[in-house]
Amino acid sequence: MPDQSHRVVIVGGGAGGLELAAKLGRKFGPGHVFLIDKAESHIWKPSLHEVAAGTLDIHREDLSYFMLARESGFTFIQGEMQGLDRASREVSLLPVSSPAGLEIFPARRVAYSTLVVAIGSKTNFFGTPGAREHAITLDSTEQAERFRQRLLSLMVRHAPAAQRDGGPGDAESPGLEIAIVGAGATGVELAAELLEARAGLVYYGLHEQSPGYGMRITLIEGADRILSALPPKLSSTAQSLLESRGVKVLTGVRVASVSEDHLSDKEGKRYPADLCVWAAGIEAPSMLSELGLETNRANQLVVDSRLRTADPCIYAFGDCAQARWAGQDTNLPARAQVAHQQASFLCTALGARIRGTAETNQDFEFRDYGSLVSIGHNRGVGSLMGVLSGKSWFVEGLVARLMYMSLHLAHHLAVLGFGRTAALALGRLLLKRGAPRVKLH
Repeated sequence: MPDQSHRVVIVGGGAGGLELAAKLGRKFGPGHVFLIDKAESHIWKPSLHEVAAGTLDIHREDLSYFMLARESGFTFIQGEMQGLDRASREVSLLPVSSPAGLEIFPARRVAYSTLVVAIGSKTNFFGTPGAREHAITLDSTEQAERFRQRLLSLMVRHAPAAQRDGGPGDAESPGLEIAIVGAGATGVELAAELLEARAGLVYYGLHEQSPGYGMRITLIEGADRILSALPPKLSSTAQSLLESRGVKVLTGVRVASVSEDHLSDKEGKRYPADLCVWAAGIEAPSMLSELGLETNRANQLVVDSRLRTADPCIYAFGDCAQARWAGQDTNLPARAQVAHQQASFLCTALGARIRGTAETNQDFEFRDYGSLVSIGHNRGVGSLMGVLSGKSWFVEGLVARLMYMSLHLAHHLAVLGFGRTAALALGRLLLKRGAPRVKLH
């Protein structure tokens, strides 16, 4: 029987935190499982580049935390973590206000028996002058929407005057320059998705074939190849696909500063940029370094092989935690499949705590199943680890794209279970993913 007094509080409703809350909630109910997040709804973070490009409608993609709490049996508390009182085992939350300034929820304190920190990560500017002021990041739906709105504004501004008035256009207007700093998965996928958005401009009366109009995308990477954390063959194929579709790829270029209309590298060379996206690195929120727990230079909480911090009542996982890769001299990467596997591991460990039974001595072991990158709605590349055969397989094209989509479906299944609501949500997702669309307004 569950310990009626044990409260597991999970801070952060990202992919890992929400999966953990849903799995525990279905087993133990809302009196034992609490999820805290500052937003009202959840979106799978790897989809944000599609929201930013306007090829995915956020209003038909996000899932309400309140709905998920009801369906999966946990309690949702809206609020942003401000601090932590470890002595009294309480999390303090900031007030929640509406966009109009109306206070919805006051500042509160939430008691816990076991605390799980899963607040994810944010963009790391590495102290680059001007980056915070002039570059856009894709850490949240709000930022993705901000990028989309600014993209539409700049497209209209750079379109030929006659074309804006419904005419055929002219050859005098300069093209729109978009610079993406960082060619990891986010940067590469955003570049590809912007190409999809450009292909749909005809529906807005902005014809990409018009003389003088164009969207020029430059992908800038400091390493010697794009997707540097993934196998070289995947990097080479992805770069060839992007370049064949008109993306300018620059490697070995380290950005030294960002200005309103250009970037500068360490050598003093300038790169024009009407719109700059920073996707060059991540760090955990600085608030974590103020909790009295061990953190690294990126503000990540340092955890042991069972994802525990120095405080035995506090766990951390996902992007906000530094966990060692078992059997390797490195830390686990900030990837969705890591958080997914960690959530499954913690479900067992925390279940024992709720029941009041002894925890197992098992350590977390990550199994790398490979990586998939979307290069447009009909293309993709990936490297799959053969778990049974021991071999590594390379896939590309439509097969890779379909496998990439299956990761999103797997996340929805983990969150929603297999009930009627899950079937409806997954059906909606499949219909929506079946045909590319552009939404820029």
